[in-house]
Amino acid sequence: MTRDGEGYGAESDVKQAQATDRTLACAMRNAWERNTQLAGIAAGACFLAALAGFGMALDGYSQVRHPVALLGASGVPHALVFNLLGFVLPGLLAAGVAMRLRRDLPHDAGWPARIGARLVLLSALAFAAQGLLPLDPGDLDGAASQWHATAWMLWWIAFVPGAGLLAAGLIRVQDWRTLARTSAVVAVLVLVFAMLVPGAVAPGVAQRIAFVAWFGWLLSCGCARRTLAE
Repeated sequence: MTRDGEGYGAESDVKQAQATDRTLACAMRNAWERNTQLAGIAAGACFLAALAGFGMALDGYSQVRHPVALLGASGVPHALVFNLLGFVLPGLLAAGVAMRLRRDLPHDAGWPARIGARLVLLSALAFAAQGLLPLDPGDLDGAASQWHATAWMLWWIAFVPGAGLLAAGLIRVQDWRTLARTSAVVAVLVLVFAMLVPGAVAPGVAQRIAFVAWFGWLLSCGCARRTLAE
């Protein structure tokens, strides 16, 4: 074989290897996108299933009057399992969605959206932390209960401005306006039902509406990502 033939063969092998690498990278990216789209659904479903199942199993528990954290409080039967399924796993799935969102922000989103994405990631981690810092129903003023309350407050305190900054940064970016509007609406809902309304309605109801709104926002992130991919 001549040198020209050898050179052509080597070049062909390189191009074939590069094409294979691109195909593999594309397949991995598509699989990751599908997984992150499902993560928001899985997070909400896991939380709601744990809340409903463990709530029915605990005698005297009321979804209207009692906080979600009572199901994972110290001394409550199966508290560890609830904390894992109700807080930790959904929070980690939500963190995956937030990390994907932060990575996929358009270049013209600006600094508000990028700071907002980091804040919603912090919010997801704070949600998970609620399961690692269980409430102590026998000492609501004690250190354990205060740590849990801190995680709860960090969840919504980080999310509300984070979603607001995302809305401000994405509202002028084509194809991201739906997520921007959704972020603004959910930020208001979480603020109202986590902070302003509990004194006017049953605290258990207000907290659950805030949580459901947040999980709905996670789902909207997955829908927005799928729309962009199409």
